[in-house]
Amino acid sequence: MTTSRGPALLILTSAFLSAAANGISMVAFPWLVLQRTGNATDASVVAAAATLPLLFATLVAGTAVDFLGRRRVAILADLMSATSVAAIPILAATQGVGALNTLVLAGLAAAGAFFDPGGMTARQSMLPEAAGRVGWTLDKTNSVYEAVFNLAYITGPGIGGLLIATIGGINTMWVTAGAFGCSILTMALLRLPGAGRPDRTEHPEGVLSGVIEGLKFVWHNKVLRTLGLIDLAVTALYLPMESVLFPKYFTDRNEPAQLGWVLMALSIGGLIGALSWTVLSKFASRRGTVVTAVLTFGGASVVISLLPPLPLILALSAVVGLVYGPIGPIYNSVMQTRAPAHLRGRVVGVMTSMAYAAGPVGFMLAGPLVDSFGLRVAFLGLALPIVAIGLLCPWIPALRELDRTPPAP
Repeated sequence: MTTSRGPALLILTSAFLSAAANGISMVAFPWLVLQRTGNATDASVVAAAATLPLLFATLVAGTAVDFLGRRRVAILADLMSATSVAAIPILAATQGVGALNTLVLAGLAAAGAFFDPGGMTARQSMLPEAAGRVGWTLDKTNSVYEAVFNLAYITGPGIGGLLIATIGGINTMWVTAGAFGCSILTMALLRLPGAGRPDRTEHPEGVLSGVIEGLKFVWHNKVLRTLGLIDLAVTALYLPMESVLFPKYFTDRNEPAQLGWVLMALSIGGLIGALSWTVLSKFASRRGTVVTAVLTFGGASVVISLLPPLPLILALSAVVGLVYGPIGPIYNSVMQTRAPAHLRGRVVGVMTSMAYAAGPVGFMLAGPLVDSFGLRVAFLGLALPIVAIGLLCPWIPALRELDRTPPAP
């Protein structure tokens, strides 16, 4: 087979556009809520509504990808996400701004979030075939994919903050819908073996049986199970910082652009870290990289809990992104080398759902913590458990398997 960069470029472009749209939404949704109520608990409700569906959606998304086909699911996911964000300016124009109360925004955030995992799972599942076409290793392909993903979260939140400051939060959602639309067009052009409808003999019998099969595979693979549980705990503690605590801090200061800068700093560090894995993967330990990332994240979060000056927050955010940048490529490579092709979508879906499983609990704790004890206590309450997880990681036997060549799936 002749090499071609076309499929890889189309997947990367689609991933960038879709992630950038979500990056804009990440800033716009909490801003719309806090602008109307100023209540961190309300922002937590909307953030939780955007996260709770991820647990179920990622499980179903993996089965949908293996049943309907990867490209088709990617297109449908972006179409539904575009519809959910476009509903905000449409409602404001037809029903008035008052119609956009916390319940409505929570419902639309949940609707958009429900379909996002399908697109992400579908694109990740196509990476091994795209790597074969372009002649790249899996480590390099996953590093570039994660770098593009982080690049999207550099531009997305930054653009979101600037758009809110210039045209307002409601009109910003038109830009978000447009980015999803461009991602759909990009996926429609993709032609790649394995991207279409799968062989009927490899279909899951149904949604429930497909989900169970994916869960069983992950649970019985000790490396995947351990990585999933670590990701579950860390993500549950991190998401409230990104979606509630930082927005609350900068809303109180009336600084939407600065919120975008913090998220951009995280993504800039993540971009550099992900790209660095193309070189580091040749000599660095995967286990050591994971342990370093979690410990550094916990320590940086403790310092951020003191609410230091903005330059220090930006620097710490960049460092966190830098050390966490290689984690995505590592996780992707582990999933792709340990799961057979016909189960790949379900394995990716299960692993992703584990990352979001405890997110709503974190959100429900974060909002009342802020309203009752203030931002510093809330930040610290989320940071200290991350430090504890990092201290525990060196003693987990399954992580030693990360640096051993697995048997062929």
